[in-house]
Amino acid sequence: MEAGDLEPENPQENRMESIEEEEEARHDRPIEINTMKKPSWRNLMHNDSFLENVLSAVSGIKAADNALTNNAVTWISVVILILLFQIQRFGTDKIGYAFAPILTIWFTFIGFIGVYNFVKYEPSKIIKAVNPWYIVMYFARNKLNAWKSLGGVILCLTGSEALFADLGHFNVRAIRISSCTVVFPCIICAYFGQASYLLKNKQDVANAFYSSVPGKLYWPMFVIAVLAAVIASQSMISASFSIVQQSVALGCFPRVKIVHTSRKYAGQVYVPEINHLLMLACVGITLGFKSSLEIGNAYGIAVAFVLSITSSFLILVMIMIWKTNMILVIAYALIIGLSELLMLSASLYKFVDGGYIPLIFAIVLVTITCIWNYGHRKKYQYQLVNKISINAVTEIASNPTIHRVPGIALFYTELVHGISPMFTQYASQVKALHSILVFISIKSLHISKVPPDERFLFQRVESEGIPIFRSVVRYGYKDERKEWESFEATLVDQLRKFIVANPRLMRFYDSDGKEGTMIDEERTQTELRLVDNALRHGDVTYLMGEVEMTASKSSSPWKKMVIDYGYNWLSRCVRQPDEFFMLPRKRLLKVGMTCEV
Repeated sequence: MEAGDLEPENPQENRMESIEEEEEARHDRPIEINTMKKPSWRNLMHNDSFLENVLSAVSGIKAADNALTNNAVTWISVVILILLFQIQRFGTDKIGYAFAPILTIWFTFIGFIGVYNFVKYEPSKIIKAVNPWYIVMYFARNKLNAWKSLGGVILCLTGSEALFADLGHFNVRAIRISSCTVVFPCIICAYFGQASYLLKNKQDVANAFYSSVPGKLYWPMFVIAVLAAVIASQSMISASFSIVQQSVALGCFPRVKIVHTSRKYAGQVYVPEINHLLMLACVGITLGFKSSLEIGNAYGIAVAFVLSITSSFLILVMIMIWKTNMILVIAYALIIGLSELLMLSASLYKFVDGGYIPLIFAIVLVTITCIWNYGHRKKYQYQLVNKISINAVTEIASNPTIHRVPGIALFYTELVHGISPMFTQYASQVKALHSILVFISIKSLHISKVPPDERFLFQRVESEGIPIFRSVVRYGYKDERKEWESFEATLVDQLRKFIVANPRLMRFYDSDGKEGTMIDEERTQTELRLVDNALRHGDVTYLMGEVEMTASKSSSPWKKMVIDYGYNWLSRCVRQPDEFFMLPRKRLLKVGMTCEV
């Protein structure tokens, strides 16, 4: 009887092969494709975050006390902003319960005050203004000035958008009900009331909101307005954290620390680095502008870009995913798309009056994203080209000069197909291998969540004398990364289940010369015993590459600048992979490697 290793058919291996093909195809695409996974929209959202501030709300104090200077209003706003950013580390789980009552009171106030002013002043003229013909007459009468005024008209949209920037945490039904029954009616009533008030009080146009509030309701309205502005800023900050978390998971943004602030809601996260940068930017712009007018110009451009880009993406979704009738797509593009582009062009007219701020920040963030993505792809391609074969792994594992130590070694690698060159460097330097080797690849999928039973995929690596496995651990961009203790226990448990479900087979020949297979019970039990001993005694070691990128001598000056300075500088500034994956430092070994690209 002749015996030899034979692998059983395994559905996980079919999925592993599909992942390998997808991974190679994804990294073979041009560099520009991955850099367009929402970078512009994400960066303009960051601009919204620090441009949305409480300065406009606090400036209402001046309407009651003319002796108060602009500097005093500015510093009051700065103090509120600093406090707002400092409480982010505690999360919104506890204080979030107060948001709904405050916003309900806010919308009720502005709705009833709007109705009051609408009835008291010029209701008939305001009702006539709903007629679209007046828009045509307005443009015919004012021509270029009418187009310029659209840069201010768009600010009517920004306030409501800011209050609901974090809509991703709610379901569609809740959004529809709240928007249709509360938000939209109250906002329309508020604008109707202010317009009616201004027809009789044109001198108050500079401070229309607070001037239109009846005297007895002024201070209650001021308090609610400040609280609503804080909540609006909070929603922008929370939305920025969520977007950064998803961008990091997709590999579009440098690694940063992500803290989950709620045990109940997975979407509530806190990103310290982003929080500090937003605080500095928000405070800096507030102190620099000291006026809600210039901040409004900047904010208007940011929102106009967000609306235009969102509509562009929606048109692509309508065509490619929803398969919408082309007549409806064209109608949407002509009616909504052109309207947004028209307002965007008017907003750009205020570029020199503060509108350049969001574009500067967007350019900086896009540059960081592109450099990180470019360097990350080059590093992956280097490892893919220099990967070692299975035969080389078997040769190293069977080398008598390589000592065996008990336990499990978890090699972290980005490669799904093939073995990272880090393995040969480790074996040649350390001259020792663990009883069981597992090559782990952490992959983020373009879906929100991966079911727990589909997170771990295993595959045997054919070798003689030492059990070697490959594991792909898959996360969605909204999945929470576990602490290393729970991750380690789950991984080893899934490995044990894989060994039981997919035992080693050996080939044999019967007396008639016919080939057959049978389970190699001895080797299967040996593997299970090694896994159990490693888990029982904590003999699990983590190995990770410490990769330094360098551009080849023949590279262009542009490539040398991007790789040698840009990418390497970002790699040193951001969180290291072992910190990002929350690996135990006492059981971590790093293998140095230089990649020349």
